[in-house]
Amino acid sequence: MYQNNKIWIGKSGHEKIYIYPKMANRHGMIAGATGTGKTVTLKVLAESFSDCGVPVFLADVKGDLAGMCQTGKENESLKKRIDAMGLMEEGFSLRSYPAVYWDIYGEKGLPLRTTISEMGPLLLGRILELNEIQSDILTIIFKIADEEQLLLLDTKDLRSMIQYVSENAKEYGAKYGNLPKQSLGAIMRAVAALEAEGGEKFFGEPALEITDWMCTDCNGKGMIQVLDCQKLINSPTMYSTFMLWMMSELFESLPEVGDREKPKMVFFFDEAHLLFDSAPKTLLMKIEQVVKLIRSKGVGIYFITQSPKDIPDGVLAQLGNKVQHALHAYTPAELKAVRAAAASFRANPEFDTYEALTQLGIGEALVSVTDEDGVPTVVKRCHILPPQSQMGPLEDTVRDGEIKGSLLYGKYARMIDRESAYEILEKRVLAEEDEEKKAAEEAAMEKQRQKEEAAAEKQRLKEEAAVEKQREREAAAAEKKRQREEEAARKAQEREVAAKSKQMKKVVERAASTAAGTMGRELGNSVGKSLGGSFGKKVGGNVGASLGRGILSTLFKF
Repeated sequence: MYQNNKIWIGKSGHEKIYIYPKMANRHGMIAGATGTGKTVTLKVLAESFSDCGVPVFLADVKGDLAGMCQTGKENESLKKRIDAMGLMEEGFSLRSYPAVYWDIYGEKGLPLRTTISEMGPLLLGRILELNEIQSDILTIIFKIADEEQLLLLDTKDLRSMIQYVSENAKEYGAKYGNLPKQSLGAIMRAVAALEAEGGEKFFGEPALEITDWMCTDCNGKGMIQVLDCQKLINSPTMYSTFMLWMMSELFESLPEVGDREKPKMVFFFDEAHLLFDSAPKTLLMKIEQVVKLIRSKGVGIYFITQSPKDIPDGVLAQLGNKVQHALHAYTPAELKAVRAAAASFRANPEFDTYEALTQLGIGEALVSVTDEDGVPTVVKRCHILPPQSQMGPLEDTVRDGEIKGSLLYGKYARMIDRESAYEILEKRVLAEEDEEKKAAEEAAMEKQRQKEEAAAEKQRLKEEAAVEKQREREAAAAEKKRQREEEAARKAQEREVAAKSKQMKKVVERAASTAAGTMGRELGNSVGKSLGGSFGKKVGGNVGASLGRGILSTLFKF
């Protein structure tokens, strides 16, 4: 309850135990074994901060904080508690509180998203459970994306970026060092596993703007932001990384405000031990730094866990407001943890803190807060006030109505997928494919052109060869004709010569015959005269004829 400008959380006998709003940003812790009343204490504090006008964030791990928006229901147990603490006289009443419901998976609340870039390589490496070398490579991937102005908004952007770096590993390796394909493949597989766990819903836009949580309703009550973590808690690494991201986001985005009369906002992180389990040293240093410095931003952080030993000493030392429910000790280690928890309080001479821790009943707690001067008060054993809103989960119809009735529904309900690394790299691939296709088409066209030119050249050469062949044929025909004509002329000439020779021969023969006849006759006559008589003439004639023929034969033989 908010009373006298103070947050009333319980009673120690007749004394009221308060948390001072101006000291609420000194952070705090609610611890205790299972079933000792931590959830009730958390609800009481959250309701009181809301009454104070301070916005609140709750991580609802079990689903029993969802009833904030419904008026509490009176039962016998609650009535006895109210009467025993005299709360009706103090103005206690059952009421509802303004709440907005969120869910990383978008199932039981408005989708709560952030971007890959805002998460950063350090936290993302933790979610992906990367080793040191793989984390360094992831940091290089982020650096390359930043240098080339490639926005990393969702998981498909990251996958595209990993593939892009892998395809150009040789080029980037010369600048950033070796980028093994095996490590890049391991990161890609881790991203695929993250998507299977719901990472594709958590990473994207519109990303959460923390300032949307820092508001009040029309009655001045701080809005209570309830994140359903029933499914998220099944992925402890993602849950713890989300809480760390939220603290880092607050630290980096909010301005310095110094000391205020009341916090700008208060965050309650349930199952806080998951934030520190298996966290590397660098992350633990980051958590401690944020817890130390975020006070000046006007933000209070309250961790809810089973034992103070779940919280590192450097962080535990920053928690000024402590509500410690009962701790059970059955082993030497547990006894040691109880003694350490008892020793962390400023001792009260009225009781033994160690014994009280093991004897507290349900709804009882040891409380120490930071007083108005910033000094821890002595520990008080007190009964915690009951919550005013409904305990337990909401009906689905009521929850759905609250989700859709929120003023933030229109802003966050639908995911936006603007141009980022995935789309830009896809365009590059398509452009390269278009260039390759264009080059292939140009090459095909060039090949076709060359083919056509070759065919045309072949046809030209063929035509020229045909023309040359025709010319040669014509020349050969002309030559052949010429030769025939020459042969015919020669033969005609030869015939003419032969005819002339024959004619001349005949003339010669006639002349020779005549001459031979004459000579023969003259010779015959001479012989005949020599022989005398008719016989002589006859013999002379024959001799003359034979001699004439012999002369002719001899002449024409040569």
